[in-house]
Amino acid sequence: MNSHFIARSDGSFFGMDVSCRCALGVGGVIGADLKREGDGASPIGIWQTRRLFYRPDRTQPPETRLPKVPLRAHDGWCDAPDDPLYNRPVTLPYPASAEKLWRPDHVYNLIIELGYNDAPPVPGHGSAIFLHLAREAYQPTEGCIALAEPDLRNVLRFLTPDSVIEIAV
Repeated sequence: MNSHFIARSDGSFFGMDVSCRCALGVGGVIGADLKREGDGASPIGIWQTRRLFYRPDRTQPPETRLPKVPLRAHDGWCDAPDDPLYNRPVTLPYPASAEKLWRPDHVYNLIIELGYNDAPPVPGHGSAIFLHLAREAYQPTEGCIALAEPDLRNVLRFLTPDSVIEIAV
């Protein structure tokens, strides 16, 4: 059975045997057709889970059936709409704008890549939409979904490459 989780704009996250709190984008939720790079909004829709990135210096890979990728200090994610590798992983330093995945805080210790704007990417329609760890007070994200670490680890137990995460009003 493919797992399906829902993140709602009211900060609830649920599916399978999980019900918890989440943080979404500082710009609220927005229709995927209206999503733009840098707007801070989480795109409404159903997004397939792709793979798990994790910080091997801070955590062991959690239980999941997603492909697991250990992060390295020079890993980044291109957020430059005019670059051919837009919304793709890149090696830093990179000549175009790219987000650093190896962060000093904890929020990217576990990252689930979501299949938003990746088949193929539409320039400027948003990049790096992930499910990752929440800050302590669940501050809004830049468009991602964020969960507390125990909740994210619990969700990971259910995830496969056929699982989906839905962002809804």
